[in-house]
Amino acid sequence: MSNSKVRKAVIAAAGFGTRFLPQTKAMPKEMLPIINKPVIQYIVEQLVEAGIEDIIIVTGYHKRSIEDHFDTVSADLKENLLAGNKSDLLKEIEAIPNMANFAYIRQKGIYGSTTPILNAAHLIGDEPFIYTFADDLFVGKNNRYSQMIELYQEFKSPILPCITLEDEADYNRYGIVAGDKVRSGIVKASRILEKPGKNNAPTNLASVGGYLLTPEVLEYAREAKSSVPTGDEFYLTTYVLQKMMDENKPIYGCALEHDNYYDTGNTLGYLKTVFDVALKDQTLSAELKKYIRTLI
Repeated sequence: MSNSKVRKAVIAAAGFGTRFLPQTKAMPKEMLPIINKPVIQYIVEQLVEAGIEDIIIVTGYHKRSIEDHFDTVSADLKENLLAGNKSDLLKEIEAIPNMANFAYIRQKGIYGSTTPILNAAHLIGDEPFIYTFADDLFVGKNNRYSQMIELYQEFKSPILPCITLEDEADYNRYGIVAGDKVRSGIVKASRILEKPGKNNAPTNLASVGGYLLTPEVLEYAREAKSSVPTGDEFYLTTYVLQKMMDENKPIYGCALEHDNYYDTGNTLGYLKTVFDVALKDQTLSAELKKYIRTLI
């Protein structure tokens, strides 16, 4: 039921990553490395840290390497690492497939952000779940998924994670959540206005990727599917969540605490992520800073 423990997560990973072509012609964008880990592993680690046990990854035909990454270590690689006296590294990668129960589904249906959760509906069942993407990465002391779960336990309703905007230009980049203020940083959402500009923005809360959803969302998604015009994308916010808001179903936009928010789905955001993570790495930061100084 909707009051049960949050144990499941769905990761949408079927996109083509066209912003990173030609690199993503053969490599999924979710597997682009942040130093020595793919982006999607950071997402999985944060989900597991928040208590998620079952992770459903919705992929496409060109995403087999994601499944391979979370699979057991091949005999050849294991033998190579043992021969090279790299047992610590072997232990690290042997832990990857045991982080959670993984399931993989090939995406099929209308293109858009709603389709992955419909594809995974039979595995989600009648439970609340986290729906997220491998593009959006929150880095900080407070796990974003743990924060969302705590908020769900308070409100027993879907949670829209938000960041608080300070830069005026960002009001033309994000969807802004409108609604009735509950307390600082939290509104009962009535609408998401796409890129309204600061003068037309009802709040400073920008909706970002990833949601904590209740099973009721699946019912609305099934009903909305037939109403999507030919050629349109089946957006979750437009066709499902907005319908729920219109019917006064409680959905809460909540500002999450974080040190940094990264959109790794665009090239500049990806580069910023790599540099920031590297600069915090004790084995890399000193030499990297020295090199950067030679450039500037």
